[in-house]
Amino acid sequence: MNWIEIRVHTSSEAEEAVSFLLRESGATGVAVADSAVLNRDFKTPYGEIISLSEAEFPSEGVWISGYIPESSFSQSSVDHIRKATAELGNYGLDPGPAEVRVRKVSEESWSRAWKAYYKPVRISEKLTVKPRWEPYQPVGAGERVIELDPGMAFGTGTHPTTRLSMKLMERWMPSEGRVIDVGCGSGILAIAAAKLGAKGVLAVDLDPVAVDHAAENVRMNGVETQVHVRRGDLLQEVETPCDLVVSNILAEIILRLTGDLPRVLKPGGIFIASGIISDKESLVEKALVEMGWDVMERIQEKDWVALAIRA
Repeated sequence: MNWIEIRVHTSSEAEEAVSFLLRESGATGVAVADSAVLNRDFKTPYGEIISLSEAEFPSEGVWISGYIPESSFSQSSVDHIRKATAELGNYGLDPGPAEVRVRKVSEESWSRAWKAYYKPVRISEKLTVKPRWEPYQPVGAGERVIELDPGMAFGTGTHPTTRLSMKLMERWMPSEGRVIDVGCGSGILAIAAAKLGAKGVLAVDLDPVAVDHAAENVRMNGVETQVHVRRGDLLQEVETPCDLVVSNILAEIILRLTGDLPRVLKPGGIFIASGIISDKESLVEKALVEMGWDVMERIQEKDWVALAIRA
């Protein structure tokens, strides 16, 4: 089978939004080539050198490639992606060059595209994320390794918003607490919660593809007794009270779930909000402070901010 590759040159802060646009337009897989990878030190278990070609990366920002079966491709999808990417500035995201290119590729090229650039990543003192197909030996007894095959779902541990979420989770996770991961994507944060000692985790996502991938990753990590994955729209229909809510989604969506937070988060519980572009931080903080909640910690990477807020 042949595939149509739609490649978007955008900024790193728009990675999640553009990836969503591609999936929304029918992409059955997304690959990200980040210019920052060229400067990253990949540690390998046997000391071998990983050679990366500069020609396969943009000089700045990221290339995000979506793959659509040739039989279901339409030019209107390209027009929609081009227009929506250029308009990301209306939502406080830098669209970067917003350049869109289209080409035909073979199935082998499609299946290998993103795997070449996804390597084990040490996120924090305790957490490391490794792709399913990469060998990795933990360094210390306290290191928790999350094995992942994200497929089409967002969340590999390489995006700043995911790393920020996991760092705050490590610092604020209550012992044997109950956790809700809102917009779970690949399930990476739900799995991290289980690896950090959560007694029970509910992982929710509106995208059925993400739910399927998250459930598979949960099984692959052996935490299915702790983590339940289901389809849902934010915190709607969630009734079980919890000790910590984590949500790695855009600020506008975080604002939509604030009304439900007091219903599901126990008094004194922690809400970890990531996916917030710095220009939108004040909106999120204002909404939560007006609820009488306190910002306990703020961390930032590039233009992305994550907050730990106590109810």
